[in-house]
Amino acid sequence: MLVIGISYLDPEPAVFKAMLEGWTKQQRARFLKWEGTIKPRLSLVRRFAEFSNQYPWQWQPAEFEAFIDHLRTKTPTFTVSSGRNYLNHLRLFCEYITDPRYDWMSVCQERFGQVPVQILHEWNTVTHVSEYEGDPSRRPLTYDEIQACSTPPTAGSRRSESAAARAR
Repeated sequence: MLVIGISYLDPEPAVFKAMLEGWTKQQRARFLKWEGTIKPRLSLVRRFAEFSNQYPWQWQPAEFEAFIDHLRTKTPTFTVSSGRNYLNHLRLFCEYITDPRYDWMSVCQERFGQVPVQILHEWNTVTHVSEYEGDPSRRPLTYDEIQACSTPPTAGSRRSESAAARAR
């Protein structure tokens, strides 16, 4: 993504931009959709970088924790599922820039004397412990509930009696 042998006037934003372009191409190669997947991921990485006021090779776990704390404080309706979504997007970006196959660690070491690290780990991420984590009033129906809704009422059942009463 970076031109070899070129000395950038402002190398930090150039390397960050190249990282994002490389990650975009990697996701496109996996046939991920722009609007629903790639664009929101890039937006989140940019938001996080802006919030931390640091580049990815400077990030530490504390920046991510402060970011999530800020979002939860600023937005009381910030849900567990949104938090998990955010951390998954940032984890994927960190996996991309720390994967030796993409060479970003050596680029950053050479240019900045620092390497990117994975900032998301088991101590600062949400554990998935429940099958459904949304608003309890909007939970999905169980198999039995769906079956009860789709089964025609039998003679003598409450549903058939109430249907008969409504028909009168």
